[in-house]
Amino acid sequence: MTKARDLSNLISTGVPNSLITLDANEIPNLAASKITSGTFADARIAASNVSQHATSFDDNKIVNDISTIALRQASNENKAAYNTNSMYVDVFQDDTGYNNISNTVRNSDEFIASVVTSSDSSYSNTWLILEDSSTNQTSTQSGSANTSNPSMNSQSFSTAVKKIGTHSIAFPSRGASTASSVDFAPSGFPNFKDTSNLWTLELWVYQTARSSNGVDANYEDSAIWAVGDTYTSINVGSTGKVRFNQYDGSRHFYYWDSSYILPLNQWVHMTIVWGSSTVKAWFDGVYKGSVSRISLSGGTPANVRFGASASGTARNFQGYMDNIRLTNAERYAGISNIDVPTAAHHPNGQIVNASGSFQSDAITASASTSKMGAVITYQDNAGTNTLNTDIVLQLSADNGSNFTTATLTAMPDFASGIKMAKVNDLSVTAGTQLKYKISFANQASGSKEARIRGVSLQY
Repeated sequence: MTKARDLSNLISTGVPNSLITLDANEIPNLAASKITSGTFADARIAASNVSQHATSFDDNKIVNDISTIALRQASNENKAAYNTNSMYVDVFQDDTGYNNISNTVRNSDEFIASVVTSSDSSYSNTWLILEDSSTNQTSTQSGSANTSNPSMNSQSFSTAVKKIGTHSIAFPSRGASTASSVDFAPSGFPNFKDTSNLWTLELWVYQTARSSNGVDANYEDSAIWAVGDTYTSINVGSTGKVRFNQYDGSRHFYYWDSSYILPLNQWVHMTIVWGSSTVKAWFDGVYKGSVSRISLSGGTPANVRFGASASGTARNFQGYMDNIRLTNAERYAGISNIDVPTAAHHPNGQIVNASGSFQSDAITASASTSKMGAVITYQDNAGTNTLNTDIVLQLSADNGSNFTTATLTAMPDFASGIKMAKVNDLSVTAGTQLKYKISFANQASGSKEARIRGVSLQY
C-alpha cells in the first residue's frame, strides 16, 4: 500500500500514523495555536529563540539607589564603615577602613580632604607664619600682630634647596661683620621677654657650613633664632652642637647644651617650646630633653630675628630655612615624640596640599570579582572640582596590585551642598581583595577644596 503524503488530507480522513511518512522539509509552517498539547523535549529550543524578544534588564539604577540609601542611613546614624554581601559603605565617622596614602586627612567633621582645617586649638594663637612659596615672600601674622613684610638683610630665595613648597629662605655666606637675617619689628608681637607668655617655634633648617669665630665652640658660631640681642636664642657652635640661651636682663646668661649635633647639608625639623616652667626641644620629631625656664625681666619687646643673634655681627646662620611657624601657645604638652609637618602651615590652621590620595582597607569578597562599581558623595568646599580630573576614583579587586581608573558621572545631589557621582560595571583584574582609591589634584586653599563625604563600593 502506498503511503500517503498529503498532510491535510491525511489529518482530515484519519489515516493511521503508521502510514504517514514525512521528512523535515515537507512539514509546512505551523501556527503556534495548532500546538495544544504535549511537552517539548529538553534542549530543543535554541537560547537565541528564547531571548530574542526578551527585554533586557539593567539593575544599575536599583543598585545605585540602594547605595544612596545606604550612604544616607550611615550618615544619619553616624555608622562606622561596614560591608554586606555585595556592598561596602563608609561615611568616615572614624578611621575604620581609612588608609592615608599621601597628604590627606580625615577631619572630625567626617570627610577626607587634602586641604583640611585642623581642630588643634593652638592654631588660633598663631603669631607668625613665614611662608616661602614664592620670591615675593611675605609674612603672615594673626591677631593684632603687624602684617608688614619682614626686614630682609642679605636674603635670597632658593628653588634648588627647599623642603616644602617651591622656595626656601637662603642665608648666604657671611662677611666679616655683616649679619644675614630676617628681622621682624616688635610692634604687634607679644613680649617674648615676659615669662608668663607661652610660645612654640617650629621650622626646618639646613646648615651648609660652620666656622669658628674665636668664641665658645659649642655656642656662638651661628644663631638660628634670637629675640633682641641674644635675650633668648637658639645657637649652633662650630662643632654643630645646638645650645639654648636665656638672659635675665642683668648680664646673666643661662645655657643648655642639648647634646644634639646639627648635621650639615641635611634638612632637620626643629621644635622648641617655651612652657610655663621648662624649655623643651624636639629634633625631627624626637624629644631631646628640657631645661628650666628662667624668670625674665619683661620690659620693652625686642625684635624677632631669624639667622643671627644680633645686628652687625658675623655670627649668623649659613644655609636655608623653611616653613617657619611661631605660636602663642605651649604646643605638644605631655607628648614624647611628635609628627613633623609634611605640608605648609596656614594661618587658620589649614594643611594645604595641592594633591593627595587615600584608599580603603581590603574588603574580602565571597567569590572572584571582575566588575565593580561605586557611588561617592563629595562637597565643593571651595571652587568647583571637576570629576575625573580634580577627583579621581580607581578600583581594584586584587588588593591594589592593579587599579583601574573609573569614569565618574554625576548624579542628582545627595543633599544641599553635597554632590554625588557614580561608576557601574567597571572591568577590573579579577580577585577577591577589593579596594577603592580616591586621588585629589589641583587643590588650593580657598579656591579649590574637595571633600569626600562617603563611598559605597559595589561588587
